[in-house]
Amino acid sequence: MLCPRRIACRSKTDFGGLPLGFHLTGGEVSDSTQLQTSLDIGPDVRPRAALTDKGYDAQANRAAFGARGIVPVIPHWANARNRPTFFPKLLYKERARIEQAMGKLKRFKRIALRCEKAAENYGAFVAFACSIILVKSVHTA
Repeated sequence: MLCPRRIACRSKTDFGGLPLGFHLTGGEVSDSTQLQTSLDIGPDVRPRAALTDKGYDAQANRAAFGARGIVPVIPHWANARNRPTFFPKLLYKERARIEQAMGKLKRFKRIALRCEKAAENYGAFVAFACSIILVKSVHTA
């Protein structure tokens, strides 16, 4: 059982910053090892590009994106070998929407403070918060 103080929430959002899916991992788990799970969660959509941070910079992850026909927009580490000269900075700036989605999620006090004792309960509150964010995105009144 995961302790809520050591839980990381890996989320998947659309280009508008709305949550598509999430999964919980231990806080010490590397981002790079969770890519396959992140690609499999949520609705079965085929994105043209995936915007991630440097935590996902690995040849295996780039190959996994390529196998699914997804263009990876992942910045290379500063000390990486064979770093290409071109990087789509304008497209990568849109990654702020993902961070804003996580900010919306953390507006819920129980999620930000990780008040729940069990990972199942914490996951239930994250799912509930995601559903409220989605409902608020379509509700115009």
